[in-house]
Amino acid sequence: MSATIHRPSRLLCLLAPLLLLGGVAGCSRQAQAVNSTEHVFESQNFRVVSIDLKRETLSLHWKDPESGAAFGTINALRQWGMSRGQRMLFAANAGIYDRQFAPLGLYVENGKTVVPLNLAHGNPASGNFSLLPNGVFAIYPDGRAEVRTSADFKAEGRSAQWASQSGPMLVIDGKLNDQFIDDSNSLKWRSGVCAKTPHQVVFAVSEAPVNFHTFARLFKEELGCRNALYLDGTISQLYVEGEGYAGAPTFMVKPYAGIFAVFAHPTP
Repeated sequence: MSATIHRPSRLLCLLAPLLLLGGVAGCSRQAQAVNSTEHVFESQNFRVVSIDLKRETLSLHWKDPESGAAFGTINALRQWGMSRGQRMLFAANAGIYDRQFAPLGLYVENGKTVVPLNLAHGNPASGNFSLLPNGVFAIYPDGRAEVRTSADFKAEGRSAQWASQSGPMLVIDGKLNDQFIDDSNSLKWRSGVCAKTPHQVVFAVSEAPVNFHTFARLFKEELGCRNALYLDGTISQLYVEGEGYAGAPTFMVKPYAGIFAVFAHPTP
């Protein structure tokens, strides 16, 4: 059983009657390009954000390019954008990281590979990254996005413009990861991503703790994703302008190593 609740994804849209006609048109365009909805699936609440890559640029950020200091939080990245005249429309934490707060797997920022692909087969008990197969979410220079297993990403050999490796894969070629147990009692706030089409990226975060099986089924059955990647749990949040944060409670959040973001195009 599932249900979808649509809400305006921009506080600015509430002010549309006060804006000039051109401003109203712009508001409508952005609301469609970054679309935020609430989904109820298997009696669990999820926040789902769909991004049209033909209209908006989805980027990845770890450190301030000038100071070299890690942003760590979505709000720090938002403030950095504001200082440059850029409004943050959307943000989400990226993949799993190590104890030094560095990405545990592949991390590509604006065409530069900062951390290489990690194909080490660790002990699943040591963390979700080792619950195979893990995978890569990548956006390529032509603006197309995809989620692939790490092995498939390596075999393809394409250079990404933006990429984050995490794991495990939730859905693989239309099938649930067979590592997941239907009635597992491992419940956590969880976030994930898929490329429903090459230009439609979908992020989701649970509003309460869920197990892997339910979360993976959300992507497969509710969102229609053939390949979906787990990003992280317990600390995961999504931010949407005008709606604030969804996902884990703020007191659970720790510094992120990598943040996906959409900034509004500068106003002429």
